Amino acid sequence: MFEDMTEQKCLDAVASRDKAFDGKFYYGVITTGVYCKPSCPSRPALPENMRFFKTCEEAEKQGLRACKKCNPRDVNPLISIAQYIEKHADEKITLDTLAEVSKLSPHHIQRKFKAAYGVSPKEYQNGLRLNKFKAALKEGDDISGAIYEAGYGSSSRVYEQIDGRIGMTPAAYRSGGKGEEISYAIRNCSLGLLIMAATDRGVCMIHFGDSREELLEQLRAEYPNAELNETPRSSDAHLNEWIEAFEHHISHGATKPDIPLHLNGTAFQIKVWRFLMSVKPGEVLSYKEQAERMGIPKAVRAVASANARNNIGVLVPCHRILRGDGSLGGFRWGLDRKRALIDAERRSN
Repeated sequence: MFEDMTEQKCLDAVASRDKAFDGKFYYGVITTGVYCKPSCPSRPALPENMRFFKTCEEAEKQGLRACKKCNPRDVNPLISIAQYIEKHADEKITLDTLAEVSKLSPHHIQRKFKAAYGVSPKEYQNGLRLNKFKAALKEGDDISGAIYEAGYGSSSRVYEQIDGRIGMTPAAYRSGGKGEEISYAIRNCSLGLLIMAATDRGVCMIHFGDSREELLEQLRAEYPNAELNETPRSSDAHLNEWIEAFEHHISHGATKPDIPLHLNGTAFQIKVWRFLMSVKPGEVLSYKEQAERMGIPKAVRAVASANARNNIGVLVPCHRILRGDGSLGGFRWGLDRKRALIDAERRSN
């Protein structure tokens, strides 16, 4: 498929006529010869008759014509802005330019874009540049070349944005964490196996799984060349103390342990995770309620996406967010674990 989209995700968006996906992809129906937006009011076709496209142009190259009911080429101006920024992320973009693209006033662009996406147009561009910079480093580009390719005007801007985002210098990140030391431990707990890993700033990962190999693979995927040091049980290192306090917290309802955290993510993701840490034990919210409390009511999808990228289970309590109908929704470590955490917190309060 294409970035961040799977066939099942596309099918789900079409089935629910989710407007949040309009402009992200289009679907064609080979039996009728038309293509539509995900929110099209027409009755969805059978999955086997659907084809998915990133742009209208791709659909039309396959001989499909635009649906007259949903008019897929009539794009929301905010989507046009996001697509323009994505296409020109390495260039200087002004509000006046975005105003020309969207036919909105610069003042309205700032307000409406932040309400929909949770960040300003400039922050959105910075996030795209940072992702491009990180990808270039991982592909082996030298730092100067990666800076240029990502569209940064100077190295100082890179280091300013990198700080607190990827947890290491660009040189170390380029080499997959080479030269960085990350301590980790894998232990049995009431939720199965867990891995806790930490940099010198604090815990950067708490994952749950069913095997050591699975958990180690997740850590290596992010830092393939870092020096990973397993902390033995006999050690009196902080990591063992933190795991013991963490296990006491989740199995006996003890007070949340005071463990330093090293949050690695974009500015928006870190904003979402910090909000999650303010949700009290025993309290649950819907994704919509979370977005509303954060002051970004139209950014429900972006908030849910940031929740899903949380790497620090329980201490950043994304398990306290449910679907609007009260069902559990998703949880990267399994719905049984999510249900167990929620039930335990309700019993303790």
